[in-house]
Amino acid sequence: MKEVSFPIKEFFYSLQGEGFHSGIAAYFIRFEGCDIRCNWCDTKYSWKIKKEDFIPIKEIIANIRRKKVKNIIITGGEPMMWDLSPLTKGIKNMGLGCKIHVETSGSYLIKDKNIDWVTISPKKNRLPLDENYKKRIHELKVIIFNEDDFLFAEKQASFVKKKQNCIFSLQPEWNNFNYIIPKIITYIKENPKWRLSLQIHKIINIP
Repeated sequence: MKEVSFPIKEFFYSLQGEGFHSGIAAYFIRFEGCDIRCNWCDTKYSWKIKKEDFIPIKEIIANIRRKKVKNIIITGGEPMMWDLSPLTKGIKNMGLGCKIHVETSGSYLIKDKNIDWVTISPKKNRLPLDENYKKRIHELKVIIFNEDDFLFAEKQASFVKKKQNCIFSLQPEWNNFNYIIPKIITYIKENPKWRLSLQIHKIINIP
């Protein structure tokens, strides 16, 4: 039987730059492929799936084992376009106690029980599935480009079940940072269920 492979744009060991786990050391696996394609996306280079970039699971696992990392962040692109369970099961079976985080738009069903932390960053042109809001979300991270995005953020937050104890984060769109960050600060002070997410990896110039 042919071994499962995935289209991987890049691997890198760095610090998580945004969201609730900002600042932790983590090994990133960036998948290729995205069918949402936001205008302000900062990883457009990962959108296209290239045949030559498919990597067998055993090689991905070997890279993780060599790094001896504890936090794995699967991102993209849109990683949930793929059935990640063969990969996540392989990571867990290493026995290193790795925590698996996934960053997704939420537009594909998240049902993999091996994923420890799900961050949904909703996009207006393809909204998250209701099932994901009801069952599999730890952090809702909304990118704020202009004032209209606050209404969008609140609408998405209203779909999250209270029993999930979800973290609500607002993150300034990088290219509009200077304009929007004062408005985000004011909004969070008036609506303290939200917290600020900054892309510290861009601030300190690391991958």
